[in-house]
Amino acid sequence: MADWILSVLMLAGAGLLAGGIYLIRTGKNKKQGVLMLIAAAVMFANVAIWTVPTPNAPTGGGIAIPDNPG
Repeated sequence: MADWILSVLMLAGAGLLAGGIYLIRTGKNKKQGVLMLIAAAVMFANVAIWTVPTPNAPTGGGIAIPDNPG
């Protein structure tokens, strides 16, 4: 489940990045384009934080997120 969420975040970040660049280049709404670029950067940073291995992590790397809570 965690892999799926990270994949969706990456796709959403890529969409925001492309949309932000499009808005800035066309000059339609530069402020919204910059905000979209910032949101994409935050999404990419969140994915990077969750996937960085920790010293005491299990062999999967990153933070252990249970697939089946309970």
